[in-house]
Amino acid sequence: METRTASQVSCGPVTQAERIVSIDVLRGFAVLGILVMNIQSFSMIGPAYLNPTAYGDLTGTNHTVWLLSHVLADRKFMTIFSMLFGAGIVLMSSRREAAGADRAGAHYRRMGLLLLVGLLHGHLLWYGDILHAYALCGMVAYLFRRGRPGTLIAVGLASISVASALSLLFQWFLNHSPAEAVEKGVVWWTPGEADVASEIAALRGGWFEQLPHRTMTALFFQTALFAIEVSWRSGGLMLVGMGLFKLGVFSAKRSYAMYVTMAVIGFSVGIPIILYGVHRNFAAEWSFRSCFCLGAQFNYWASLLVAMGWVGLVMLVCKHSIAPKLIRTLAAVGQMAFTNYLLQTVICTTIFYGHGFGLFGQVERLGQILIVLAVWIVLLVLSPLWLRHFRFGPAEWLWRSLTYMSAPPMRRQE
Repeated sequence: METRTASQVSCGPVTQAERIVSIDVLRGFAVLGILVMNIQSFSMIGPAYLNPTAYGDLTGTNHTVWLLSHVLADRKFMTIFSMLFGAGIVLMSSRREAAGADRAGAHYRRMGLLLLVGLLHGHLLWYGDILHAYALCGMVAYLFRRGRPGTLIAVGLASISVASALSLLFQWFLNHSPAEAVEKGVVWWTPGEADVASEIAALRGGWFEQLPHRTMTALFFQTALFAIEVSWRSGGLMLVGMGLFKLGVFSAKRSYAMYVTMAVIGFSVGIPIILYGVHRNFAAEWSFRSCFCLGAQFNYWASLLVAMGWVGLVMLVCKHSIAPKLIRTLAAVGQMAFTNYLLQTVICTTIFYGHGFGLFGQVERLGQILIVLAVWIVLLVLSPLWLRHFRFGPAEWLWRSLTYMSAPPMRRQE
């Protein structure tokens, strides 16, 4: 069986044929962190994800859990995941180019398959799917893979700015529109008892009873929301990730001082901006007109800083091989990120939806974060155990097999 000693667990690049462990570690860290926010979507009505006052208790420990989740996790881990997706496009295409193998065909088959999985995931299991968006953005991002790092980062940030500009344009509309023109938005943002009861009843029902609500919401995410925000932000982050990868940021190859600077600036500048946005929104009593667009901009931009702070911190751990067992475990989670992302959905929909335990709408934020911790333990234990015997996660193996139209050996050689 293939093994490594602790001293061999390096987070830098090894050979062209081996994985860059630091990227796996960062990806594992991100896929775990994503659940901190997704759990709110799994367990509570839709508006509560953006407006914490829309549903449930928001006092005491529940408020603390929401605040820490918002400041440290909201958009941050999805930002990291999106950047790593872009980095992966460059890495895979460059390796296939070096081997003289087909690049474009393999990439677009890969994205097409991911698109299919995303559509099935969103409509059949959970409307919050991101794979559909990654597949479509990845098809466009591939065209930029040869760009210079500075150009990729600049174009990526410009793309991210488009979604922000559209949001501010909508804010102008809200400021200059009569109350009746924005009534539907207000009703969605602060739903009444009947609307809350309807969503709870739908998701506590059986799988077929959930289907209309899930499909309608997934369609909104995959069309309107994708066009207005997700495509610009996720696509832009992929380009930024390509640039950072080319600069060696994700390979733990940059200096100790650089990663410390990233962590210090990311957290010390980003967190106060987010906290100001939180203060502003509470002062406005989380009104739709004040908070839906303009109020969200503080976290929209500062999340980039905090995400880079997390990247700097993880790269420091990798660069100096701090806690090698943790490095190995997170790398295993990251190597199986596709499987683990889908597994999170299976576990959480079973807990909260009607075809499982039907706890949707019954678990407060403190309970949600305890469930997150339990799911983390499952993934942290299961991933290295699986990879001890198999070369790929199940979803990764199937994705690779269909992409390259050849099934690689699944079991490790003993």
